Amino acid sequence: MIRVLVADDQALVRTGFRVILESEGDIEVVAEAVNGVEAVRLAALHKPAVVLMDIRMPELDGLGATEQILRAPDPPTVVVLTTFDQNEYVYRALRVGAAGFLLKDAPASRLVAAVRAAATGDSLIEPSITARLVERFAEPASSAVPPALEALTERERDVLRLVARGLSNAEIAHEMVVAETTVKTHVARVLAKLGVRDRVQAVVVAYETGFVTRTR
Repeated sequence: MIRVLVADDQALVRTGFRVILESEGDIEVVAEAVNGVEAVRLAALHKPAVVLMDIRMPELDGLGATEQILRAPDPPTVVVLTTFDQNEYVYRALRVGAAGFLLKDAPASRLVAAVRAAATGDSLIEPSITARLVERFAEPASSAVPPALEALTERERDVLRLVARGLSNAEIAHEMVVAETTVKTHVARVLAKLGVRDRVQAVVVAYETGFVTRTR
């Protein structure tokens, strides 16, 4: 059972998420938080696997709450939910360690997919946010290829390109015509070689270094 904490200051949104998620047999909403302070407290109390975190909340916003939650030992995976698909929010959420992004008006199936992906160490980035992320990180800081990227095998580079496009492990497996377990192994090696904690951070590296651009 995937244990989920929903943090949003709007009761209607929290109720909607609960109804959608608990209609699935493998997901349980263990707590609801109305602000960032409560999200931090409830995350420590209930130990969810996934936290669905709104960006704008009173007392402590979702970005500050995410940062605090991720400082704890064995923290949950945080998926940021927002109606504000703007560069500044995406950039800040990446920097504090969110592992996924989803717009609040995304289809119910995509919300469920995001929770399942986050629970398995995968991440799911809303395509419209991915496009803005590309715009934010399109200009590489240096023309030189970092040693960490040079250490990747050709197959690992292919996997990184697909991860940067926002594909899940299952989608990458389909694209490359390999088993999903093989993709998971490649992704783990990419993360280790890049020295990053998760897929989203790998995406940041791919864009910041110019390894991935909007055209390739």
